[in-house]
Amino acid sequence: QVQLLDGGGGLVQAGGSLRLSCVASENIFNFNDMAWYGQAQGKQRELVALINLDGSTKYADSVLGRFTISRDSAKNTVYLQMNSLKPEDTAVYTCSARVLRRHYWGQGTQVTVSS
Repeated sequence: QVQLLDGGGGLVQAGGSLRLSCVASENIFNFNDMAWYGQAQGKQRELVALINLDGSTKYADSVLGRFTISRDSAKNTVYLQMNSLKPEDTAVYTCSARVLRRHYWGQGTQVTVSS
């Protein structure tokens, strides 16, 4: 059973930075892709950033140029570097790993950006 341990969230002022991390229980190259999703209170969960097996990335328009997804295969870890944070980035961020049609999820980490 794949396990994902995500963390790194916290309270930060607008304009600040955070780095989220997601540690997988197995080699991250076993996954078709890994991603970060964000869910703001009262809203649906949305894709924030994704990294494919080949290293290509995809971002939500709202975070393009501010967030960067990366990976360290030696540590079985995917990161989300979040810069220039805005109050509207406040959400629970959850790591995901996909194998074909199956998604595995972390427990989520809260990011709160104060104005």
